[in-house]
Amino acid sequence: MPGLRLINIASYDEAVRELNAIRVDSTGVTLMAPKMTHLNIKLDGLTCAQANILKQDMLSLGGDAAVHSRAVNFKVDRTDCILMGTTKQFERLAKKLRIQPFGLKQHALELSRLLHSIKSVPPPLKTVKKTFVFGERTFIMGILNVTPDSFSEKGIFFDTDSAVRRGMEMAEEGADIIDIGGESTRPGAEQVSAEEELKRVIPVIERLAKKISIPISVDTYKSEVAKRAMDTGAEIVNDISGLRFDPAMSHVAASSGAAVIIMHIKGTPKEMQLSPTYQSLITEVIGYLEEGIMIAEDAGIQPDRVVIDPGIGFGKTIEHNLTIMKNLEAFKALGKPILLGTSRKSFIGKVTGADVADRLTGTAATLAIGVMNGADIVRVHDVKEGVQAARMADAIKNAGN
Repeated sequence: MPGLRLINIASYDEAVRELNAIRVDSTGVTLMAPKMTHLNIKLDGLTCAQANILKQDMLSLGGDAAVHSRAVNFKVDRTDCILMGTTKQFERLAKKLRIQPFGLKQHALELSRLLHSIKSVPPPLKTVKKTFVFGERTFIMGILNVTPDSFSEKGIFFDTDSAVRRGMEMAEEGADIIDIGGESTRPGAEQVSAEEELKRVIPVIERLAKKISIPISVDTYKSEVAKRAMDTGAEIVNDISGLRFDPAMSHVAASSGAAVIIMHIKGTPKEMQLSPTYQSLITEVIGYLEEGIMIAEDAGIQPDRVVIDPGIGFGKTIEHNLTIMKNLEAFKALGKPILLGTSRKSFIGKVTGADVADRLTGTAATLAIGVMNGADIVRVHDVKEGVQAARMADAIKNAGN
């Protein structure tokens, strides 16, 4: 009796792999792969006219759409809309929307861009000395905090010699990037001066850059610190503010040729966790990152030197963090590599009950889920263990490829 089984097709790439595995011809793969991936796409704040057209068009294509119960009678001003269908149906919807009124042509363009991003691996990331090619494996960023009050290391790498030794050790353990920070950005942290931050990080960057071959990132939102760091050997600026706190940052990064990591934050480290609220979490975080990308590119930073980070723990509740983790793939719509930083963070402790020093297992779980959901780079304290977790998740994700 022939076997019958359900196969889980979670992405376009998986659909292509399954079709190739049974030797479908290339034309058939092109035609059928989009029909095998089911998507749910949410649009926020539509007019009733827009929502009703979308629903009618989606139903005509064999998909469906959910809108406010009173939208059909125009008894609400605005409604969110969830569209449900296959990739192929959405491609056809995008074509239909190009000739529709009420501003739906713009939604057609955004939908086409989203569909393209979902099917595509992010473009390579370039630093001064290295090119990161995504798709085959996840890259590891090791955290090196040169601060007396880091929430996790408690200042054990505060002196230059210890920090350089730890940086070399992380490189040996398999880190692809070392991220050096001289100011704690834990919730409630007080700001330090640029002068103090420079005293902490520049000697470490200068010495470490001569001893390791992998790129160094500087974790700062101050343009003065970023400039000095680039001059002494760093290649990446990791800005928790997404280029917002210091208006000169984007121009410094552009002139130095640095790659930049644009992170989402709500508020500042001192007050970000007091009572973070969102009307539409994923939409607002994506919008903030999209604006950051525009700031970067307007300043002259090349598109292949930009990474995005949804900012786990930066102005977010436990539920916000978990929701972002679950929906990480939504950030692929921006067409940039995604960095995920969950290592030892408080939401892991609140879920598991573990203290900071005992969050390795919880962190490993978030790394594996992050990789499966679209992370291209993961930022970790425990490099050796982080490498193992990422490699295992990569192997599962790429099985059958």
